[in-house]
Amino acid sequence: MQDRALRCTPLEQTFSDLIDTYLDTQVGISEDFLSLALSGHLKDNLIGLFKDKLMLAAGTGNDKLIVHNKLVRGDSIYWLGREHNDPHENAFFDLMDSFIEYLNRTCYTGITGYEFHYTLYEKGAFYKKHIDQFQNNGSRAYSMIMYLNADWVLADGGELCIHHSNHEQRISPTNGKSVFFKSNEMAHEVMVTTKSRMSITGWLKVN
Repeated sequence: MQDRALRCTPLEQTFSDLIDTYLDTQVGISEDFLSLALSGHLKDNLIGLFKDKLMLAAGTGNDKLIVHNKLVRGDSIYWLGREHNDPHENAFFDLMDSFIEYLNRTCYTGITGYEFHYTLYEKGAFYKKHIDQFQNNGSRAYSMIMYLNADWVLADGGELCIHHSNHEQRISPTNGKSVFFKSNEMAHEVMVTTKSRMSITGWLKVN
């Protein structure tokens, strides 16, 4: 990745901060990637989907081989899409389009697409250590997680644990925060949560 221009808009500064922390530590973190308004609307969407029983148990693997095992992961998901014609999902996609344009322009990453889903971990749920990229499909280039949890405290658990080669990095899932890392490099897990833990999770992809 190359150096970026010094002058940038506030939104581009947020993007730059996320990329710079990635370059420094292999894990990019922005505390306010999602605005309070947008994260609140997306959280409301997620809660509504859960109440309507539209969130589905997540599995491991891709479309060709999906395995459901509560001993490995216990979250529920619902895929976002512009075809839903939801103004808040569309605002999220507009944000991601801007981020990818900035990422490709400044870092020459060649991202050509993405996929994202709502994620809900109910009390007691977790996700064991894993890598995001499939063995039979290398299209996932970068993983991104954006959290929707207001007033989260350490005792609530649910930390994202990143397994570096010589240490563990634990990240609290606080509201608006985004985490960004290479899908094929960083093994990670979600620690047991003591209350409902919500996020948008997805991947930036290449052909």
